[in-house]
Amino acid sequence: MQNLTYGIASDLGVAIVTGHYSKANPFPIEGELCTQYGVSRSIVREAVKMLTAKGLLGARPRQGTWVQPEETWNLLDPDVLRWTLERKFSLPLLIEFAQIRLGIEPAAAAMAARVGDPKAKALIGAAVERMQAADRGEDDPLESDIAFHVSVLEATGNRFFLQLRQLIETALRFSIRMTNERKGVRLASVADHNKVAEAILAGDPAAAEAAMRAMMEETLMLLHETQATGRYARSA
Repeated sequence: MQNLTYGIASDLGVAIVTGHYSKANPFPIEGELCTQYGVSRSIVREAVKMLTAKGLLGARPRQGTWVQPEETWNLLDPDVLRWTLERKFSLPLLIEFAQIRLGIEPAAAAMAARVGDPKAKALIGAAVERMQAADRGEDDPLESDIAFHVSVLEATGNRFFLQLRQLIETALRFSIRMTNERKGVRLASVADHNKVAEAILAGDPAAAEAAMRAMMEETLMLLHETQATGRYARSA
């Protein structure tokens, strides 16, 4: 039941972010959605509640349900970010997110170096080993890169950083491919990631922050260069 509800919410969410609904084609009423998806009113209501919580829909008794303006959408919600980037690709949005990462991930690396326990640091080392394996064609380049960045967030033990795991992962699935393509490589620099890992494992917050910042700044620079060439419009 939950999977069915989420599936309907996802389908409607994609329709919303791609501009399917408008004044000329307003968001369907509850009965129309029940007929469209062949489900009960309770399932439709739950799906609508999910989208309302994500800022995509507004609803009031006797006024119905409507699509909210884009500025109210919760872009910190991984679903909303994924639907937007998958179906209505926006490089400027990805750049804005890279700017947020620049403020978050260097601080997370420093904290991981300072407070990370042996088990958490071991996971960072394991992620680098996965990237090395990917470089040899023995692991997935994208998944190993994502595993590294997520392991750094987890090593902080900070609940707010942990809440960002899915969001970072969602954005990375788009930005890693684009920045690697811009650099003309298949895999992100293992050496650069290893610098971060070594600093964290050595318990050196300053070095960990500097190494992560250098990677984030390069990512942002590559995205800006891609935007300047206009190539993203064709690839998207």
